[in-house]
Amino acid sequence: MSGAFAPARFERLSIGETSALLVVAALAWIVTVAVARTMGVMPGTMGLTVIGFVGVWTLMMAAMMLPSISPLASLYARTMQDHRARRVMLLGSGYLAVWAAVGLVAFVFAAGAERLADDAPGWAQAVAVASCLACGIYQTTPLKDRCLQKCRSPLGHLLRYTSFRGPLADTFVGVHHGAWCLSCCWSLMLLLVTFGVMSILAMAVLATVILAEKLLSPGRWFSISIGGVAVALGIAILIDPSWAPGLHATTGADMAGM
Repeated sequence: MSGAFAPARFERLSIGETSALLVVAALAWIVTVAVARTMGVMPGTMGLTVIGFVGVWTLMMAAMMLPSISPLASLYARTMQDHRARRVMLLGSGYLAVWAAVGLVAFVFAAGAERLADDAPGWAQAVAVASCLACGIYQTTPLKDRCLQKCRSPLGHLLRYTSFRGPLADTFVGVHHGAWCLSCCWSLMLLLVTFGVMSILAMAVLATVILAEKLLSPGRWFSISIGGVAVALGIAILIDPSWAPGLHATTGADMAGM
């Protein structure tokens, strides 16, 4: 049993144990890019209903977040005697369920952002700046570091998870880990609304940051540096609100200049 709980290092992960999650993530990226090309970047909910928005949000989270749970999935799979692929997918479904639920909250924020962008651009700019500052501050806090450590080193969780029983045990593992991941990444996801939910650039940058924080474990300096970048973006938005397309209504003049 001790061999099953070897330290989680990305280079030691078995691709066979996590390939299903990685394939789903790759397919989600392909579909997300295709959808984004047809919709473009615009403020708010992009005209989607709550069901459509949550569906698109969940697709995006599958693309961005599933690769980051490779260490947990790999270690967890090594505790299993059989049905590894199915059980890892159940873990992934539980993890995505957390982010799907977050999509409901994101819809409310996006709808509010759309209304502000149209009716109160000054307030929209202030909210965009505040979101960047909130992200920058949270990146430097001990709570962020503690949650990140839980995501980087799932060993303690695994010792607890082995006691879970029942048909939903694997799904609950994903939900539990997803809750820690949400605690770690919520401020970064807030920027996704600020810079446009369907912005492929924003998604790619945030996904890269999250992967680096969790899998490469570069140290607290990296999270603090990302916080500094978020603050700098807030300053840029204060100077020019068009830096935050998720909270900036595009006018005819803007369109003409594009």
